[in-house]
Amino acid sequence: MVDEEPAGIRAAGGVVWRPGPDGGVEVCLVHRPRYGDWSLPKGKLEHGEHPLLAAVREVAEESDVRAVPQVRLPTVRYRSEGRPKAVDYWSMRAVGAGGFQPGTEVDEVGWLSVDEAVRLVSYPHDAQVLTAFAALPPVSTTIALVRHAHAGRRATWSGPDDSRPLDVEGWAQAEALAPLVALVRPTRLLSASARRCVQTLDPAAARLDLPIEVCGDLDEPRPGQQREECELAAAGRLLSLAAVGEPVGMCSQGKVIPGVLARLTGRAGDFATPKGGGWLLAFTADRLLAADRL
Repeated sequence: MVDEEPAGIRAAGGVVWRPGPDGGVEVCLVHRPRYGDWSLPKGKLEHGEHPLLAAVREVAEESDVRAVPQVRLPTVRYRSEGRPKAVDYWSMRAVGAGGFQPGTEVDEVGWLSVDEAVRLVSYPHDAQVLTAFAALPPVSTTIALVRHAHAGRRATWSGPDDSRPLDVEGWAQAEALAPLVALVRPTRLLSASARRCVQTLDPAAARLDLPIEVCGDLDEPRPGQQREECELAAAGRLLSLAAVGEPVGMCSQGKVIPGVLARLTGRAGDFATPKGGGWLLAFTADRLLAADRL
């Protein structure tokens, strides 16, 4: 999330790409008649809207392109009508279009090479975002990895810990996670075996009409098990899915996710994940390229 000044404007958008005719990629720009400019598709967040959801929605509304988000790009900040404005951007793979119709907000959509787009955009900050996109390796797949939602306190649950269910707060978190998981257009949903993990993916499963597959590789250590053993199993499962380019939604646990991300990124970092939180993971083949917080 981006810190904002009081009364600041929040917006989000994307660098949307598709394969080009010459083996490279083309990116999408929009022309706005009100301003007479060429820019990246973007728009303001609705009240309470997650920036990533807003980015995908605004791309669809302005360019009529459906897209899958991949890697977070630089946030740009400037003043608009005397107010501070922050725009979050993601790279996005175009997966469909509905047939653009010119309107009062956008009257033309252009697909250009990155070099052509850098030359055409009307604002230096758009050129900077495009340059950051051009420096990325190709993304082969994206995976949504989440931690289970709130499930009360272990100390107050009398049954086996694996059967502890989500509470009211947890179900609200699971409902909020569902549209974010759906953004990667997963073909499978995998969950650790704990009931609270499976339930966290229930709203996403209903939205996507997918079964939830229980996967022990995503479980926390059991008595006698070392944490490193669980981290290696979970990391291996992620890499095997990424290697075949399979977009997946996954739910794991708080003692697993930080170590897995540290192993996959090859660096120490703040990978602590709150309950009901998660990550957008972008892979190039079987290598993790980026891990962005949801």
